[in-house]
Amino acid sequence: MMTAAGPSSRAVNSAEAYGQVAGTDIKIVDVNDAVAHRLMAKNRSATFSEIFGDGIPVGQQVGRGDVLEVAIWEAPPAALFGSMGGDLRLSESSASVARGTSLPEQMVDTDGRISIPFVGSIVAAGRTPQEIQKAIEARLAGKAHEPQVVVRVIRNVAANVTIVGDVATSTLLPLTSKGERLLDAIAGAGGVKQPVGKTTVQLTRNSKVQSMSLEAVIRDPRQNIRLQSEDVITLLFQPYSFTALGATGGVNSEVPFEGTGISLAQALGRVGGLQDTRADAKGVFIFRLEDLATLDLPDPSKVKTTADGKVPVIYRVDLKNPATLFTAQSFPINNGDVVYISNAPLADLQKFVNIVASLIYPVLSVQNTLNNN
Repeated sequence: MMTAAGPSSRAVNSAEAYGQVAGTDIKIVDVNDAVAHRLMAKNRSATFSEIFGDGIPVGQQVGRGDVLEVAIWEAPPAALFGSMGGDLRLSESSASVARGTSLPEQMVDTDGRISIPFVGSIVAAGRTPQEIQKAIEARLAGKAHEPQVVVRVIRNVAANVTIVGDVATSTLLPLTSKGERLLDAIAGAGGVKQPVGKTTVQLTRNSKVQSMSLEAVIRDPRQNIRLQSEDVITLLFQPYSFTALGATGGVNSEVPFEGTGISLAQALGRVGGLQDTRADAKGVFIFRLEDLATLDLPDPSKVKTTADGKVPVIYRVDLKNPATLFTAQSFPINNGDVVYISNAPLADLQKFVNIVASLIYPVLSVQNTLNNN
Protein backbone atom coordinates (compact mmCIF):
# COMPACT_ATOMS: atom_id res chain seq x y z
CA MET A 1 0.00 0.00 0.00
CA MET A 2 1.39 3.42 -1.01
CA THR A 3 1.46 5.91 1.87
CA ALA A 4 1.93 9.68 1.94
CA ALA A 5 3.70 11.83 4.51
CA GLY A 6 0.34 13.35 5.45
CA PRO A 7 -2.99 14.49 4.02
CA SER A 8 -3.14 15.86 0.49
CA SER A 9 -4.09 19.45 -0.25
CA ARG A 10 -7.47 18.21 -1.34
CA ALA A 11 -8.02 16.42 1.97
CA VAL A 12 -6.99 19.44 4.02
CA ASN A 13 -9.25 21.71 1.98
CA SER A 14 -12.12 19.35 2.84
CA ALA A 15 -11.39 19.53 6.57
CA GLU A 16 -14.39 21.76 7.29
CA ALA A 17 -16.71 19.03 5.99
CA TYR A 18 -14.81 16.36 7.94
CA GLY A 19 -15.14 18.45 11.09
CA GLN A 20 -18.89 18.78 10.75
CA VAL A 21 -19.21 15.01 10.49
CA ALA A 22 -17.05 14.62 13.60
CA GLY A 23 -19.04 17.27 15.49
CA THR A 24 -16.21 19.86 15.50
CA ASP A 25 -16.05 23.22 13.72
CA ILE A 26 -12.82 23.45 11.72
CA LYS A 27 -12.31 26.75 9.96
CA ILE A 28 -10.13 27.22 6.86
CA VAL A 29 -8.80 30.76 6.46
CA ASP A 30 -6.86 31.99 3.43
CA VAL A 31 -3.79 33.97 4.45
CA ASN A 32 -3.79 37.53 3.13
CA ASP A 33 -2.69 40.97 4.33
CA ALA A 34 -5.91 41.59 6.28
CA VAL A 35 -5.59 38.30 8.15
CA ALA A 36 -1.90 38.87 8.87
CA HIS A 37 -2.53 42.36 10.25
CA ARG A 38 -5.43 41.16 12.41
CA LEU A 39 -3.26 38.41 13.92
CA MET A 40 -0.38 40.83 14.51
CA ALA A 41 -2.71 43.20 16.35
CA LYS A 42 -4.11 40.31 18.41
CA ASN A 43 -0.64 39.00 19.30
CA ARG A 44 0.62 42.38 20.43
CA SER A 45 0.47 42.64 24.20
CA ALA A 46 0.79 45.75 26.33
CA THR A 47 4.32 46.71 27.35
CA PHE A 48 5.72 47.46 30.79
CA SER A 49 5.91 51.18 30.05
CA GLU A 50 2.23 51.22 29.02
CA ILE A 51 0.99 49.26 32.05
CA PHE A 52 3.26 50.56 34.83
CA GLY A 53 4.80 53.77 33.52
CA ASP A 54 8.38 54.70 34.33
CA GLY A 55 7.78 55.44 38.02
CA ILE A 56 9.83 57.58 40.37
CA PRO A 57 12.84 56.63 42.49
CA VAL A 58 12.23 55.33 45.99
CA GLY A 59 12.69 58.20 48.46
CA GLN A 60 10.91 60.70 46.26
CA GLN A 61 7.60 58.99 46.99
CA VAL A 62 6.65 58.58 50.64
CA GLY A 63 5.60 55.13 51.87
CA ARG A 64 4.06 53.61 54.99
CA GLY A 65 6.54 53.54 57.85
CA ASP A 66 8.70 56.36 56.45
CA VAL A 67 9.72 59.06 58.93
CA LEU A 68 9.19 62.70 57.88
CA GLU A 69 10.40 66.04 59.18
CA VAL A 70 7.82 68.81 58.81
CA ALA A 71 8.77 72.47 59.29
CA ILE A 72 6.13 75.22 59.08
CA TRP A 73 6.93 78.90 58.56
CA GLU A 74 4.69 81.91 58.97
CA ALA A 75 5.11 85.46 57.77
CA PRO A 76 4.94 88.06 60.53
CA PRO A 77 2.95 88.45 62.58
CA ALA A 78 2.96 84.72 63.26
CA ALA A 79 -0.47 83.59 64.38
CA LEU A 80 -0.01 79.88 65.12
CA PHE A 81 3.38 78.26 64.87
CA GLY A 82 5.57 81.23 65.66
CA SER A 83 4.54 81.09 69.32
CA MET A 84 4.91 77.33 69.69
CA GLY A 85 8.64 77.30 70.19
CA GLY A 86 10.33 74.34 68.53
CA ASP A 87 13.68 74.27 66.82
CA LEU A 88 15.49 77.52 67.61
CA ARG A 89 17.36 77.27 64.35
CA LEU A 90 14.07 78.01 62.64
CA SER A 91 12.88 80.79 65.00
CA GLU A 92 13.80 84.40 65.65
CA SER A 93 12.87 86.50 68.68
CA SER A 94 11.88 89.53 66.66
CA ALA A 95 8.23 89.74 65.72
CA SER A 96 9.19 91.52 62.49
CA VAL A 97 10.68 88.43 60.86
CA ALA A 98 9.18 85.14 59.75
CA ARG A 99 8.75 82.55 62.49
CA GLY A 100 9.02 78.80 62.01
CA THR A 101 8.52 75.60 63.92
CA SER A 102 9.98 72.16 63.32
CA LEU A 103 7.43 69.60 64.45
CA PRO A 104 8.31 66.27 66.06
CA GLU A 105 9.23 63.55 63.62
CA GLN A 106 6.19 62.15 61.87
CA MET A 107 5.99 58.44 61.04
CA VAL A 108 3.56 57.54 58.26
CA ASP A 109 1.07 55.14 59.84
CA THR A 110 -0.40 51.94 58.42
CA ASP A 111 -3.20 53.96 56.82
CA GLY A 112 -0.62 56.07 55.01
CA ARG A 113 -1.33 59.22 57.04
CA ILE A 114 0.43 61.72 59.31
CA SER A 115 -1.11 64.12 61.84
CA ILE A 116 -0.21 67.84 61.91
CA PRO A 117 -1.42 70.40 64.53
CA PHE A 118 -4.18 72.67 63.17
CA VAL A 119 -4.22 70.52 60.01
CA GLY A 120 -5.36 67.14 61.25
CA SER A 121 -4.80 63.82 59.52
CA ILE A 122 -3.44 64.06 56.01
CA VAL A 123 -2.55 61.44 53.40
CA ALA A 124 1.21 61.06 52.96
CA ALA A 125 1.77 57.59 51.47
CA GLY A 126 2.02 57.63 47.70
CA ARG A 127 2.82 61.33 47.58
CA THR A 128 6.06 63.18 47.08
CA PRO A 129 7.31 65.54 49.82
CA GLN A 130 6.39 68.49 47.55
CA GLU A 131 2.80 67.21 47.23
CA ILE A 132 2.54 66.82 51.02
CA GLN A 133 3.84 70.37 51.47
CA LYS A 134 1.14 71.76 49.19
CA ALA A 135 -1.57 69.74 50.93
CA ILE A 136 -0.54 71.08 54.38
CA GLU A 137 -0.32 74.65 53.10
CA ALA A 138 -3.82 74.32 51.62
CA ARG A 139 -5.21 73.12 54.98
CA LEU A 140 -3.51 76.01 56.84
CA ALA A 141 -4.86 78.68 54.51
CA GLY A 142 -6.99 81.05 56.56
CA LYS A 143 -5.57 79.73 59.84
CA ALA A 144 -1.87 80.61 59.65
CA HIS A 145 -0.44 83.81 58.21
CA GLU A 146 0.99 83.08 54.74
CA PRO A 147 2.20 79.61 55.73
CA GLN A 148 5.06 77.90 53.98
CA VAL A 149 5.90 74.25 54.61
CA VAL A 150 9.03 72.18 54.15
CA VAL A 151 8.74 68.38 54.23
CA ARG A 152 11.80 66.17 54.23
CA VAL A 153 12.13 62.36 54.34
CA ILE A 154 14.43 61.57 57.26
CA ARG A 155 14.33 57.80 57.05
CA ASN A 156 12.97 55.35 54.50
CA VAL A 157 11.65 52.00 55.61
CA ALA A 158 13.58 49.28 53.77
CA ALA A 159 12.00 49.16 50.29
CA ASN A 160 12.63 45.85 48.53
CA VAL A 161 11.78 43.99 45.37
CA THR A 162 11.64 40.21 45.10
CA ILE A 163 13.38 38.41 42.23
CA VAL A 164 12.63 34.72 41.67
CA GLY A 165 12.54 32.14 38.89
CA ASP A 166 15.27 31.27 36.40
CA VAL A 167 17.92 33.56 37.87
CA ALA A 168 21.27 32.61 39.32
CA THR A 169 20.11 33.51 42.84
CA SER A 170 16.58 34.35 43.95
CA THR A 171 16.94 37.37 46.18
CA LEU A 172 15.33 40.28 47.99
CA LEU A 173 16.89 43.43 46.54
CA PRO A 174 16.79 46.70 48.53
CA LEU A 175 15.90 49.82 46.54
CA THR A 176 17.74 53.10 46.93
CA SER A 177 17.11 56.69 45.91
CA LYS A 178 19.14 55.97 42.77
CA GLY A 179 15.98 54.48 41.27
CA GLU A 180 16.92 50.91 40.37
CA ARG A 181 15.47 49.62 37.11
CA LEU A 182 14.31 46.21 35.95
CA LEU A 183 17.61 45.13 34.40
CA ASP A 184 19.49 46.38 37.48
CA ALA A 185 17.48 43.95 39.61
CA ILE A 186 18.06 41.03 37.23
CA ALA A 187 21.78 41.76 37.25
CA GLY A 188 21.68 41.97 41.05
CA ALA A 189 20.25 38.45 41.13
CA GLY A 190 23.19 37.16 39.11
CA GLY A 191 21.50 37.25 35.71
CA VAL A 192 19.36 34.61 34.03
CA LYS A 193 20.26 30.92 33.73
CA GLN A 194 18.61 30.41 30.34
CA PRO A 195 19.19 32.11 26.96
CA VAL A 196 17.81 35.64 26.81
CA GLY A 197 15.65 34.83 23.76
CA LYS A 198 13.87 32.05 25.65
CA THR A 199 13.28 33.91 28.90
CA THR A 200 10.12 35.83 29.82
CA VAL A 201 10.00 38.55 32.48
CA GLN A 202 6.83 38.73 34.55
CA LEU A 203 6.38 41.86 36.68
CA THR A 204 3.79 41.91 39.46
CA ARG A 205 2.91 45.25 41.05
CA ASN A 206 -0.07 45.33 43.40
CA SER A 207 -2.89 43.74 41.38
CA LYS A 208 -1.27 44.24 37.97
CA VAL A 209 0.64 41.42 36.27
CA GLN A 210 2.33 41.77 32.88
CA SER A 211 4.85 39.66 30.95
CA MET A 212 7.36 40.50 28.24
CA SER A 213 10.21 38.74 26.53
CA LEU A 214 13.52 39.62 28.21
CA GLU A 215 15.00 40.17 24.77
CA ALA A 216 12.27 42.73 24.03
CA VAL A 217 13.06 44.55 27.29
CA ILE A 218 16.74 44.68 26.39
CA ARG A 219 16.02 45.95 22.87
CA ASP A 220 13.67 48.74 24.03
CA PRO A 221 15.13 50.94 26.80
CA ARG A 222 11.64 52.29 27.58
CA GLN A 223 10.68 48.89 28.99
CA ASN A 224 13.56 48.98 31.49
CA ILE A 225 11.26 50.75 33.95
CA ARG A 226 12.00 51.91 37.48
CA LEU A 227 11.02 49.48 40.19
CA GLN A 228 8.73 50.24 43.10
CA SER A 229 8.69 48.81 46.59
CA GLU A 230 7.18 45.30 46.83
CA ASP A 231 7.47 44.61 43.08
CA VAL A 232 7.88 40.91 42.28
CA ILE A 233 10.00 39.98 39.26
CA THR A 234 9.70 36.42 37.99
CA LEU A 235 11.97 35.08 35.26
CA LEU A 236 10.39 32.21 33.33
CA PHE A 237 12.06 29.84 30.89
CA GLN A 238 9.62 29.49 28.00
CA PRO A 239 11.01 27.59 25.00
CA TYR A 240 8.67 28.47 22.13
CA SER A 241 8.48 26.07 19.19
CA PHE A 242 6.45 24.98 16.17
CA THR A 243 6.34 21.58 14.45
CA ALA A 244 7.24 21.23 10.76
CA LEU A 245 5.74 18.30 8.87
CA GLY A 246 5.40 17.18 5.26
CA ALA A 247 7.45 18.09 2.21
CA THR A 248 9.90 20.46 3.87
CA GLY A 249 13.40 20.99 2.61
CA GLY A 250 14.79 19.52 5.84
CA VAL A 251 13.92 16.92 8.42
CA ASN A 252 10.42 16.99 9.94
CA SER A 253 10.94 18.14 13.52
CA GLU A 254 10.03 20.49 16.33
CA VAL A 255 11.68 23.87 15.65
CA PRO A 256 12.44 26.24 18.55
CA PHE A 257 12.19 30.01 18.16
CA GLU A 258 12.73 33.14 20.24
CA GLY A 259 10.23 34.65 22.64
CA THR A 260 10.06 37.78 20.47
CA GLY A 261 8.37 35.64 17.82
CA ILE A 262 8.99 34.79 14.18
CA SER A 263 7.08 35.16 10.93
CA LEU A 264 5.91 32.46 8.54
CA ALA A 265 8.68 33.42 6.12
CA GLN A 266 11.29 32.90 8.85
CA ALA A 267 9.69 29.60 9.87
CA LEU A 268 9.84 28.25 6.31
CA GLY A 269 13.45 29.37 6.07
CA ARG A 270 14.37 27.47 9.23
CA VAL A 271 12.97 24.20 7.87
CA GLY A 272 14.80 24.53 4.56
CA GLY A 273 11.85 25.85 2.60
CA LEU A 274 9.81 23.57 0.36
CA GLN A 275 11.20 20.38 -1.16
CA ASP A 276 11.32 20.99 -4.91
CA THR A 277 10.53 17.42 -5.99
CA ARG A 278 7.60 16.86 -3.61
CA ALA A 279 6.03 20.02 -2.26
CA ASP A 280 2.79 21.61 -3.41
CA ALA A 281 3.41 25.37 -3.34
CA LYS A 282 -0.35 25.92 -3.07
CA GLY A 283 -0.59 23.43 -0.21
CA VAL A 284 1.15 25.14 2.74
CA PHE A 285 -1.00 25.05 5.88
CA ILE A 286 -0.70 26.27 9.49
CA PHE A 287 -2.76 24.29 11.99
CA ARG A 288 -3.64 26.27 15.11
CA LEU A 289 -6.13 26.38 17.98
CA GLU A 290 -7.23 30.01 17.75
CA ASP A 291 -9.20 32.30 20.03
CA LEU A 292 -12.74 32.81 18.77
CA ALA A 293 -12.42 36.59 19.16
CA THR A 294 -9.51 36.60 16.70
CA LEU A 295 -11.59 35.20 13.84
CA ASP A 296 -13.76 37.51 11.76
CA LEU A 297 -16.82 35.24 11.67
CA PRO A 298 -20.35 36.35 10.69
CA ASP A 299 -22.07 34.54 13.60
CA PRO A 300 -19.57 33.52 16.30
CA SER A 301 -22.33 32.31 18.63
CA LYS A 302 -22.97 29.32 16.38
CA VAL A 303 -19.35 28.18 16.31
CA LYS A 304 -18.51 25.08 18.34
CA THR A 305 -15.34 25.58 20.35
CA THR A 306 -13.09 23.26 22.30
CA ALA A 307 -13.36 22.89 26.08
CA ASP A 308 -10.98 25.83 26.58
CA GLY A 309 -12.85 28.09 24.13
CA LYS A 310 -10.55 27.59 21.14
CA VAL A 311 -11.45 27.07 17.48
CA PRO A 312 -9.46 24.63 15.27
CA VAL A 313 -8.22 26.78 12.38
CA ILE A 314 -6.26 25.86 9.26
CA TYR A 315 -4.55 28.84 7.66
CA ARG A 316 -4.09 28.16 3.93
CA VAL A 317 -1.10 29.69 2.14
CA ASP A 318 -0.60 29.88 -1.63
CA LEU A 319 3.10 30.38 -2.25
CA LYS A 320 2.59 30.33 -6.02
CA ASN A 321 1.22 33.85 -5.61
CA PRO A 322 4.25 36.19 -5.42
CA ALA A 323 2.32 38.65 -3.20
CA THR A 324 2.02 35.94 -0.55
CA LEU A 325 5.78 36.13 0.05
CA PHE A 326 5.27 39.67 1.39
CA THR A 327 2.34 38.59 3.55
CA ALA A 328 4.40 35.69 4.93
CA GLN A 329 6.87 38.22 6.35
CA SER A 330 4.20 39.62 8.68
CA PHE A 331 2.13 36.48 9.40
CA PRO A 332 3.05 35.48 12.99
CA ILE A 333 3.85 31.92 14.02
CA ASN A 334 2.53 30.99 17.47
CA ASN A 335 3.94 28.60 20.04
CA GLY A 336 2.58 25.11 19.33
CA ASP A 337 1.69 25.72 15.66
CA VAL A 338 1.97 22.89 13.14
CA VAL A 339 3.30 23.98 9.75
CA TYR A 340 2.41 21.35 7.15
CA ILE A 341 3.49 21.23 3.51
CA SER A 342 1.50 18.75 1.43
CA ASN A 343 2.80 16.69 -1.48
CA ALA A 344 2.05 17.87 -4.98
CA PRO A 345 -0.43 15.54 -6.81
CA LEU A 346 2.24 14.60 -9.36
CA ALA A 347 4.57 13.62 -6.53
CA ASP A 348 2.17 10.89 -5.44
CA LEU A 349 1.83 9.77 -9.06
CA GLN A 350 5.61 9.65 -9.39
CA LYS A 351 5.83 7.61 -6.19
CA PHE A 352 3.33 5.13 -7.66
CA VAL A 353 5.31 4.91 -10.91
CA ASN A 354 8.52 4.26 -8.99
CA ILE A 355 6.88 1.46 -7.00
CA VAL A 356 5.54 -0.18 -10.18
CA ALA A 357 8.91 0.21 -11.89
CA SER A 358 10.70 -1.38 -8.95
CA LEU A 359 8.44 -4.42 -9.37
CA ILE A 360 8.56 -4.67 -13.15
CA TYR A 361 12.25 -4.08 -13.87
CA PRO A 362 13.52 -7.14 -11.93
CA VAL A 363 11.02 -9.33 -13.78
CA LEU A 364 12.10 -7.97 -17.15
CA SER A 365 15.73 -8.46 -16.26
CA VAL A 366 15.14 -12.10 -15.43
CA GLN A 367 13.12 -12.61 -18.62
CA ASN A 368 15.88 -11.09 -20.74
CA THR A 369 18.48 -13.31 -19.11
CA LEU A 370 16.42 -16.44 -19.86
CA ASN A 371 15.88 -15.35 -23.48
CA ASN A 372 19.58 -14.83 -24.00
CA ASN A 373 20.31 -18.31 -22.73
